[in-house]
Amino acid sequence: LPSQVITGGHYDVDCFVEDPNGRTIYKETKKQYDSFPHRTELQGVYTFCFSNEFSTFSHKTVYFDFQVGDEPPILPDMSNRVTALTQMESACVTIHEALNTVIDSQTHYRLREAQDRSRAEDLNGRVSYWSVGETLILFVVSVGQVMLLKSFFTEKRPSSGGAST
Repeated sequence: LPSQVITGGHYDVDCFVEDPNGRTIYKETKKQYDSFPHRTELQGVYTFCFSNEFSTFSHKTVYFDFQVGDEPPILPDMSNRVTALTQMESACVTIHEALNTVIDSQTHYRLREAQDRSRAEDLNGRVSYWSVGETLILFVVSVGQVMLLKSFFTEKRPSSGGAST
């Protein structure tokens, strides 16, 4: 059960796995990414849970992947084979392993792209708010300067107090 937090908070969640009898077979807290390989011994429903209760204000997106069962053999008679593999069969096995490596790499790059996109969108929002704030401050300062300069050039007339000479 490989898992990784893609977006939200400090990129960490709690995770636990229980077997069909309710016993906890895996428990970790505040993990950004982790992998839990486990070969089952009991038949039944296994429960896994990702918890975010320690961070109630930040929503998180979690990627997880689990595989059930063994991978089927490439060739139908591969498990009962007594003789060595032919060159063609050996090449097929090598290509299959290379393709599995490529699939793992692509999954890793997709997850990184999703994380980086989330960060870029968050940064874009912050830059937009900062720009609006700077625009408002610039407008207020400009109006203030115009009014200040205008007050320098206006002529102050003396008030008529009734006593003139």
